[in-house]
Amino acid sequence: MIRSRYLAAAAALACTVPLLATQSAAARPTSRPAPWQQVGDGITSGVSGIAAVPGARAGRTDFLVARDNKKPGENRLAAIRLRPGAPPLVRPLGWKGSEPPADLEALDAVPGRPGEYVALTSAGTGYHLRLAPDASGARTLGTFTVPGASEDDNYEGFALTTRAHRLVAVWADRGADSRPGTLHAAELDLARRTFGTPVTAAFHAPYPAEHVRHISDVKISGSGALTVSSASDTGDDGPFDSALYDAGEVTVDRRGTVRLSVRRGPVPLGRYPGHKIEALTCLPHARQGVLGTDDENAGGAVRTMTGAPCGPR
Repeated sequence: MIRSRYLAAAAALACTVPLLATQSAAARPTSRPAPWQQVGDGITSGVSGIAAVPGARAGRTDFLVARDNKKPGENRLAAIRLRPGAPPLVRPLGWKGSEPPADLEALDAVPGRPGEYVALTSAGTGYHLRLAPDASGARTLGTFTVPGASEDDNYEGFALTTRAHRLVAVWADRGADSRPGTLHAAELDLARRTFGTPVTAAFHAPYPAEHVRHISDVKISGSGALTVSSASDTGDDGPFDSALYDAGEVTVDRRGTVRLSVRRGPVPLGRYPGHKIEALTCLPHARQGVLGTDDENAGGAVRTMTGAPCGPR
């Protein structure tokens, strides 16, 4: 029943709502956006983080996804395969090398290291992972804690990029209603699992307006541009609402100083009613991205998109 209701709602709501309130219906895009595709039923099957797995071929694209489950025996990682004209293939993966973490909320691939990823929990613990060659599971290579993590924070975003030949991490506390989200950026030495001095900036999403998580994920484009997803969460049965923003950029100067610039007025990229977006990723060498949702009792869904947040800006 949940699946039937969810699919009916997804069919009705699978559209990107233009963010200009004054835009007339006649001026809106007429092309049909990609539909949401369900990748799990129930509260343990949401998508809280997503990263592309290299090696797409014949239109097939593989992804590694994180799930924010907390109890023993519940799945933490899964593989998703998207194929044109076919439903997604979803396969739970094993967790090896450490005790399974609680509440994974973000995931990104390590640039230049195929098969390696970093997942982050809501408490700020990072897991450096290597995906098995046969994608049967992932092994923990090491762990770290992001600088300044406190019990008052609730991290939901994590991203990696290479700038000026340096590995830079961006992570984000989600904020709540009147408390903005906070973006942090620093150089990351993944071999030692240590960070340089972090810089921070506040981010306030103009929409959604209530029960809002100002940052539900963050990703970095090839140009260094920061895309932030924001979401409202009124409870396990929703209703949910989400938006994407061009939030600013991360740069590294010639001396290796990491700089984080956040727009005072973030540029809206789209609204996504009926879903709680908690994950986004870009495909390597393409202007196509994938959004993932954690819709609690309604499970998880993904959809592809072209352009922002994955096009050069």
